[in-house]
Amino acid sequence: MTALSVLFLAVSVASALADSNVYFREQFEDGDAWSSRWVESKHKSDYGKFVLSAGKFHGDAEKDKGLQTSQEARFYSTSSRFDDFNNQGQPLVIQFTVKHEQSIDCGGGYIKLFPSSLKQEDLHGDSVYNIMFGPDICGPGTKKVHVIFNYKGKNHLINKDIRCKDDEFTHLYTLIVNPDNTYEVKIDNKKVESGSLEDDWDVLPPKKEWDKAENIPDPDAKKPDDWDDEMDGEWEPPMVTNPDYKGEWKPREIDNPAYKGKWIHPEIDNPEYTADHDIYKYDSIGVIGLDLWQVKSGTIFDNFLITNDPNLAEEIGNETWGQTKDPEKTMKDKQEEEDRKKREEEDLQRKEETKEEGEQEEKQEEEEEEDDEEEEGEEEEDLEEEDEEEDDGTDSQLKDEL
Repeated sequence: MTALSVLFLAVSVASALADSNVYFREQFEDGDAWSSRWVESKHKSDYGKFVLSAGKFHGDAEKDKGLQTSQEARFYSTSSRFDDFNNQGQPLVIQFTVKHEQSIDCGGGYIKLFPSSLKQEDLHGDSVYNIMFGPDICGPGTKKVHVIFNYKGKNHLINKDIRCKDDEFTHLYTLIVNPDNTYEVKIDNKKVESGSLEDDWDVLPPKKEWDKAENIPDPDAKKPDDWDDEMDGEWEPPMVTNPDYKGEWKPREIDNPAYKGKWIHPEIDNPEYTADHDIYKYDSIGVIGLDLWQVKSGTIFDNFLITNDPNLAEEIGNETWGQTKDPEKTMKDKQEEEDRKKREEEDLQRKEETKEEGEQEEKQEEEEEEDDEEEEGEEEEDLEEEDEEEDDGTDSQLKDEL
């Protein structure tokens, strides 16, 4: 490698690093100080409370601490502000981790990205957002990743079905929105979906509309003279195939003089369609929020990241979630093994207690039977003594009379 090549490579790396920006990062590594950065909404008085926790099992007791939902059947609404920016001409990367350690039955695990104009104290379900992204689970029928874009005041859902993770472990969710109007969704640093914003969201009217069909009936065709509509009438003998029957008559088809080649949907320009190369762009991005509903609480949100560098996001994902996911599973497996042994011991103890209770009952019944037999024996002896006394009295009386 020449000196010039080395210099060019160094300049390229430096340029790439200079263009890499982190707009927001939150890992909750300073204890309760997080509450000074996150603002709870006061729009309702009964919002659920977030608490700082690593959960019942984790890979690292400190690094895995995040915001955990703590109350059943509640709405949750909190947000954190950062310096306003726009994503014109650059990628927008949103990344965070979610852990449903409670085996969630119905509830959201997504984030919302808001413009800086949001009033955090009044955040609620109808607050206007730029992007909504993340998992949503409700029963066996809904287990999907939401990717919703606000375009010109209207929220647009993705046309594809992206399945989310539904186990109890921590998972990494990443959304990449590129300035060429393409996108990519990753789960656990692996691509699960990608495509075009224009193709996979109905943000714009279709480019084309339906045109004429490829084939049309021959306007000059006439019904043949030998065609008999009554040939399939009632017939007493068994029915046989009629060699002269030609089926239901249809006019023959001819080449369509207006046909322009193989039909591709759509065929003609849609006058309502206007191309937009800035679908991806948001002029103001300044707040990230958790605005969701959960029936069963316990979800933990952590490792929030907003950047313009997909490679950096992947590296940070590997350094955070990637480092603790295996120890987390090990701890969970160990807990389950301990719980299994404890259940077995409790079952064995219950069986022994039941057996002891049964033996005690049998012993008690035997003792009661012995007591009953003794009482019966004593009663019999008393009766015999009474009989003897009566006999002795009778004999004495007879002697006196004699």
